Amino acid sequence: MTTETRPRTERFDPAAYEARWRERWERDGLYLAHDDDPRQKRYVLTMYPYPSGDLHIGHWYAATGPDIAARVHRMRGDNVMFPMGFDSFGLPAENAAIDRGIHPAIWTADNIERMRAQFRTMGCMFDWTREVATSDPSYYRWTQWLFLQFFKAGLAYRAMAPVDWCPKDQVVLAREQVEGVERRCWRCGTPVIKRDLEQWFFRITNYADELLDFSGIEWPEPIRLMQTNWIGRSEGAEIDFPVEAEGVDPIRVFTTRPDTIFGATFMVLAPEHPLVAVLTTDAQREAVDSYVVAARRETEIERMNAERDKTGVFIGAYAVNPMTQERVPIWIADYVLPGYGTGAIMAVPAHDERDYAFAQKYDLPIRFVVVPASGERAAEGAFVEHTSDEVLTDSGEFSGMPASEAIGAITQQLVDIGLGSFAVSYRIRDWLVSRQRYWGAPIPIVYCPDHGIQPLPEDQLPVTLPRDVDFAPTGVSPLQSHAEFLNAACPVCGGPARRETDTMDTFVDSAWYFLRYCSPHDDDEAWNAEQVREWMPVDLYTGGAEHAVLHLLYARFFVKALRDMGHLAFDEPFLALRNQGQILGADHQRMSKSRGNVANPDELVARYGSDAVRCFLMFLGPGDQGGPWNPTGIDGIYRFLGRVWSLAQPPAGDEQRSPLGVDRQELERALRRATHVAIAGVSEDVEAFRFNTALAKLMELANAIIRSRESGAAGASAHDEAVDSLLLLLAPMAPHITEELWARRGKPYSIHQQPWPAYDPALAATETIELPVQVDGKLRDRLVITPDTPAAEVEQMAIASEHVQRYLAGREAARIVYIPGKLVNVVTPR
Repeated sequence: MTTETRPRTERFDPAAYEARWRERWERDGLYLAHDDDPRQKRYVLTMYPYPSGDLHIGHWYAATGPDIAARVHRMRGDNVMFPMGFDSFGLPAENAAIDRGIHPAIWTADNIERMRAQFRTMGCMFDWTREVATSDPSYYRWTQWLFLQFFKAGLAYRAMAPVDWCPKDQVVLAREQVEGVERRCWRCGTPVIKRDLEQWFFRITNYADELLDFSGIEWPEPIRLMQTNWIGRSEGAEIDFPVEAEGVDPIRVFTTRPDTIFGATFMVLAPEHPLVAVLTTDAQREAVDSYVVAARRETEIERMNAERDKTGVFIGAYAVNPMTQERVPIWIADYVLPGYGTGAIMAVPAHDERDYAFAQKYDLPIRFVVVPASGERAAEGAFVEHTSDEVLTDSGEFSGMPASEAIGAITQQLVDIGLGSFAVSYRIRDWLVSRQRYWGAPIPIVYCPDHGIQPLPEDQLPVTLPRDVDFAPTGVSPLQSHAEFLNAACPVCGGPARRETDTMDTFVDSAWYFLRYCSPHDDDEAWNAEQVREWMPVDLYTGGAEHAVLHLLYARFFVKALRDMGHLAFDEPFLALRNQGQILGADHQRMSKSRGNVANPDELVARYGSDAVRCFLMFLGPGDQGGPWNPTGIDGIYRFLGRVWSLAQPPAGDEQRSPLGVDRQELERALRRATHVAIAGVSEDVEAFRFNTALAKLMELANAIIRSRESGAAGASAHDEAVDSLLLLLAPMAPHITEELWARRGKPYSIHQQPWPAYDPALAATETIELPVQVDGKLRDRLVITPDTPAAEVEQMAIASEHVQRYLAGREAARIVYIPGKLVNVVTPR
């Protein structure tokens, strides 16, 4: 058939319809989640972004996967809530105020407006009527209310503590925000130092054991492992070593090996330990003070380096080993850290390499008290291997006892004499939530000269941020120089009081935002209990694995604490978690405006359309891997969408006539098989977030439809079913083109309100194979067939291929060689 007689297909041009459909969807409220909808509720959520100014390709990558999942659930009949908001407090806005002279509130609002418009360009089914912004007083009023609940429950407290301090941003960091062996700020990469400050903490340690229980939630194993390691539960004993000083409490240590106590020949305190100042003798004071100052200048990684030379100072005091009654000297050394265990250790040099090196340097006794059953051990160095058959030696009445038994027996004896207890220690520390910056939720506390720390009454919330402050980074909060903000009244006596000037860590905002989405416009409470009961917990949550010990851990803690306060009736915030990988910049670093390596998707959208960008991102590979950004290959996705555009159009006349020798019924059966195989495979893939392989299966189905048209099956019921199924399966990934084609095919509005296609298990179970098609021995096409496809049909399908026809140039094939299940080779005439 010549091109003159073929009906003209309108040119594939995404710009002609994408914006029009987005406007229609929003005008119709197509994606709104209604609380009174009787269908099964499904809460799908992706981590909200910081409003940095522009969406980069990483934002698209993070949002497209969960959008696909939300759309599939909707097509399966669920009432899906898929909200979006902005994590709008934080340092970048304040730094922008310092660098550019623009107020953080203005900078943030402008960025939100720009990013909201860019999000809409993606075509995601976000319910924008539920939007939250954490810097809005209507939101942080309830963040402050939550702080008060934690304070009243004894879970928020203030204490002096050595804290991690970023000298660049002039701000305290939570322990989880210090990254890597070089201990750098998670946000700007500056090496972190230590400072002593009065800080506010949340008692997350109260929930350490419960946070180790992941039953009932479907989370990736790496995330569970990271949280488990971060919590760091260790079983052992706490042991008190009395000191030779009147009125001074014993030195308490935690050890996982109380069976080695007979080998404890000295003690080591962290330089920051509070007993250092109390126990140091006058003769040792100068040397000790000098060492303490030097140690506090070092990073934790420097102090923990096992290879560095061990240093320390004897403080002039002694303790008593509770099992041997021997006097043991007390030292300070920088390899003992204040934040681990109790900040003090019983040093057992025969069985710890660091203690061994320290004892060797300072000529301290080394006593072996655990040996293999054979009695053989290395002639030099500490015995730290701890074989399964090891026994105690030189350990009094416990000598000869297996070490595994001695751990409990010695601990029990320490319990009996009142100098020990069975104990569990944790690596995790309480969550430091104070920040000495302006752009955050003010902590709703005042300080009265007579009544001390006082929580504000709830009817005085929100404590709003003043607009006229000095943003110069001074190491203290800009609010400290704002007299009007500082001046407050004591809730008890009504007298003058000073308002707390620290603001809350932004991770407090995100520890509960998923609850606010359930009733975002409620002015009377943080969340409506009935709506939270209906929607929560979140059914599916997506985001980066980098938040494993930050946001994800804090959100779990918040839900458990609020449950115990009676505010919630469930244990976990997120039932299922899926992590997407990170799209890195060309420099293989995380995309960031500060690094200058962001890739803006707007140019790609203008050239290829939103659907092509969405599909290309999902086709890059497994969703949990990510990788460096490279737009090479998007042309292939664009061509695929172009083929879908063409094959969904009304067929030409000759595409409805079977070529001579081709069984039309068999063609239809083969196409139906291909359709139902695709439905089954794509359904399985999207459930598992394998969007790349789902798209590959849709490409195979598109190819099968094209081949069926070329073989004259167009217009048959199997052909229409295949095209409709292709559009329905593709709709969550490419919402615009499928909506346009669905309407052009005369189908009811909207394709996104149609049911997800069902498959016939008998047809879907039929195995298909991909058969290479060669022309004169060179690969030119591929056919998707079933193993039982007749040879005559395979040959006709090969001949009908437009790629083969190009090389035949209107001639008859000299011969066709078909090797079943392997290949088909068309030989051209010579």
